[in-house]
Amino acid sequence: MGIFESSLPVYKAINNNNMEIGQKFNTLTLKEYFFYMDNHKKYKDFNTLGLYRSILENKKLSVEDKIVVRDYAHKFFKKSFDFLQLKDPQTFMAVEYLGQELTKADEYKNWEKVERNQQRILKEKKIKHRNFGNYSKHNCGFDDCFWNGLMIRQGSWFAENSMHFNGDINRYQQQVKSDRRKSDRKREKQIIKRELENQ
Repeated sequence: MGIFESSLPVYKAINNNNMEIGQKFNTLTLKEYFFYMDNHKKYKDFNTLGLYRSILENKKLSVEDKIVVRDYAHKFFKKSFDFLQLKDPQTFMAVEYLGQELTKADEYKNWEKVERNQQRILKEKKIKHRNFGNYSKHNCGFDDCFWNGLMIRQGSWFAENSMHFNGDINRYQQQVKSDRRKSDRKREKQIIKRELENQ
């Protein structure tokens, strides 16, 4: 009985540390961002992806404030932010290059960099699949689509986009090549057969 009594206050103390923020990140002020990031371990509903998305969506902050919030968030969540390259590369790019004027060439170079980083992360973590975040859900862009948010498999016809790399095998091209070889072999047999008949 004495053992259980002494463990109850500890349980309550742990429970009190699991508070909820109770509001959306994109409604926070600059001071509130700093407060919640400093105390993020106390909040069970703290979501790093939501934090980075809210930086883009928050209308209360200027671009300079958003950059300050992003840089401060990197002190705590840089690893999670880097993983956004797999989960949500559009958000990663928008947050990473926040406030910068990029040319088309810069954008192309940055997307190539994200692709290399995606490959590196998959290899380092020994992940075989590519079903992450945006790549694992149907999102056609139409608000009234009842498939939106549906979890999908890689290669499904519901998929709007997929993660692919330059070194990937193109299955369509493989089939075309196979069909061409088959027809070449057939033609060779016909030519040899005709030559044998003519002799």
